[in-house]
Amino acid sequence: MTRQSGQNVLSDPVTTLGERSFLFSGMGRDDLSPYLHADQLISEKLYSNRPIYTAFRADSWLEYLYIVVDGGPVIIRSTPLDRVIGLTYPGGCFGARSLPVGFGSVARAFPSLVEAYKTTDVIKVPVAVVQALYDQNETFHQRYNLLFELREKFQYHLLNCSTYPPQAVAALLRALIYQERSLGSPSKIKPGEYVFDLPIDLIARACQLNHRTVEQVLKGLTKAGYVKASKSGDHPAADRVHVVDPEGLKEVYGATRDKVSWWPLK
Repeated sequence: MTRQSGQNVLSDPVTTLGERSFLFSGMGRDDLSPYLHADQLISEKLYSNRPIYTAFRADSWLEYLYIVVDGGPVIIRSTPLDRVIGLTYPGGCFGARSLPVGFGSVARAFPSLVEAYKTTDVIKVPVAVVQALYDQNETFHQRYNLLFELREKFQYHLLNCSTYPPQAVAALLRALIYQERSLGSPSKIKPGEYVFDLPIDLIARACQLNHRTVEQVLKGLTKAGYVKASKSGDHPAADRVHVVDPEGLKEVYGATRDKVSWWPLK
């Protein structure tokens, strides 16, 4: 999740797509030249607190697929509970469910706001290019379909956020770990460990907990050895969650009341 220079990342968008995104990973200019040219791509910087679009509006489609190449995360917020139901980090993309490509025409939901929680660099790929790749490139086709599966599984994890705070936070972390593993995002620390730019506010809104409770759960997870405090990096340490025992989180994820010894409130 390390931030790089936006100028370096966006100066050659075709190369960046092949190097920095799940959908286009391993595709060079020779692979992509039949479908797109650099002048078709739009490099854009998205700023926090500025809505990008409202997803799932009836009979309303996007013109581009957004590839996240730096910064973020980009979130999807549902109403009226203002709950975070999707997070996209560099390497991933968003907007597929609002494009008339593949399952986009049937993957409908209620209107939800999409916005960058922090400054985010994206590359916008025209829908015509997405459609052509989907129809003619089998690798792209399979990866694009996987995006829909991952969104459903992410929300499935959130449905398992009980009112028991340790389980709720563990469910979110397991959802993010599953998502990043499926997208092939490499660990920036060491194999098997994950670092997320995940402010307490986002955890609270995804798990429907208050901020103080989230702080206490993170302290408990740290003391129990599932996560550890991040003391360096480009992001403020308070916004970084460093998971060192993803498999161990399964026990917390499956726990119900009175099952987590380090949580003081029963």
